Amino acid sequence: MARDRSVASISRSLSVDEKTVRKYLNQDNFSPRPPERTPRKSRLDAHKNLIDQWLHQDETRWYKQRHTGKRIYERLREESPGFDCSYNVVQRYVKEVRGAKQEQRANQELVWHPGETQADFGEADFIERGEKIRKKYLTLSFPQSNNSFTQVFGGENAECVCQGLKDIFTYIGGVPHIIVFDNATGVGRRVGEVIREAKLFQRFRAHYGFSVRFCNPYAGYEKGNVENKIGYTRRNMFVPEPVFDNVEAFNCDLLDRHVTKAEEFHYKKLLPIKQLYRADEQALMPLPGKPFDVCRYEYVKTDGYGKIHIDARHHYSTRPEYAGWDVLVGIRAHTIDILDGDKQLVVQHSRQYGATRSDTVDYRTTLAMLLKNAGAWPNSGIRELVPPLLKDVMDAQPRDELRETLRTLHVLTNRYSFETALEALEEGMRINRATFCDAAVLAARITEYGLDTAAEHGPDLNVYDAFLTGVAVVR
Repeated sequence: MARDRSVASISRSLSVDEKTVRKYLNQDNFSPRPPERTPRKSRLDAHKNLIDQWLHQDETRWYKQRHTGKRIYERLREESPGFDCSYNVVQRYVKEVRGAKQEQRANQELVWHPGETQADFGEADFIERGEKIRKKYLTLSFPQSNNSFTQVFGGENAECVCQGLKDIFTYIGGVPHIIVFDNATGVGRRVGEVIREAKLFQRFRAHYGFSVRFCNPYAGYEKGNVENKIGYTRRNMFVPEPVFDNVEAFNCDLLDRHVTKAEEFHYKKLLPIKQLYRADEQALMPLPGKPFDVCRYEYVKTDGYGKIHIDARHHYSTRPEYAGWDVLVGIRAHTIDILDGDKQLVVQHSRQYGATRSDTVDYRTTLAMLLKNAGAWPNSGIRELVPPLLKDVMDAQPRDELRETLRTLHVLTNRYSFETALEALEEGMRINRATFCDAAVLAARITEYGLDTAAEHGPDLNVYDAFLTGVAVVR
């Protein structure tokens, strides 16, 4: 045994110093210890406080205007006396500091309870009516179960947020008690530390009774679940690009597709998402007795052609006789409604989005003006909507007859619809029954039965004849 030998003999046999031998003989714990990194001095030490200050100030700046390692190196050369370090030394230190902050944030694993949700927008390409268009999509996720629901829109304003949430609430049959948003995207704007919510969103939130919380600036990790769901939805439901003609119909199908996705297992809890989602369903608040009408009303002054401008660059027709008027407009997520003085719908346009100017015209609203100036018929927008047979007849009509045809078209459009009026007039021209009365009868028939519907057999009157005359009816 080593303790039966002298320190000197152990030292000689192992060829080590006697101090080393005594050190290990006196040691009573040989368990491994974590290594300790001894910081080495660097010429950058004198400038690290300044670098830390700049990086701290970056936390309040837009992420696209923060310091890069190169910019910090350049500023140190210009502003810090005695700086003589290389760019690589500066870059390594900046990366180390930012990596430590990112790690600190990543370790803040939040606990989410049933009924708590997160909401945010993503974007993807879609094929709408044959044209590739980049659209936004709102995703509402339930972090507790990892379930989510998505709706597609042209933009990410308050109308889109409210309409998307309303459609999701209706589909799931309840309202989450809290929704976490990313820094007021689409529902308001941040002024300093205060969030000023859009008035429409305030009304919507009061109607459904849920609470809202906004992420801190540059703290998107506070809603990491919905961020992941946005990417998941794009990869799994929007590849290849979905094709549709009507985005509202597509949104209905999209909600149903989430039922299939809920069959998958939770990435951590290893249980079906639909099973975990039951706890979220039980935590939902009931829907209000009446649905919220997602519409923002404004009075908008028309230009000389009777058009209004929405979002600065998108133009919509009203009626030519409304030129220079203040017109009441209902602004919705998918449509723009033009209302008359009695707040009745005059015309409805599909709402346009994007940075490119658009001009949306419904020429059916110009009929009244065309009646006053039938001579404008050859260059009117109405003419472009008329079927070829009817167009040829109207082109050949004298002005008085043309005015009568236009009057018939105007009256039947107001009574039924523009499409019904055109079909009735065209059928009347085809069978040489083109008077107003004939067209009116045809329009009524189209509306009630359709032109191809066979006539119904009336009751057998022989029964009544027999009753009145007392004569038996032989069958």
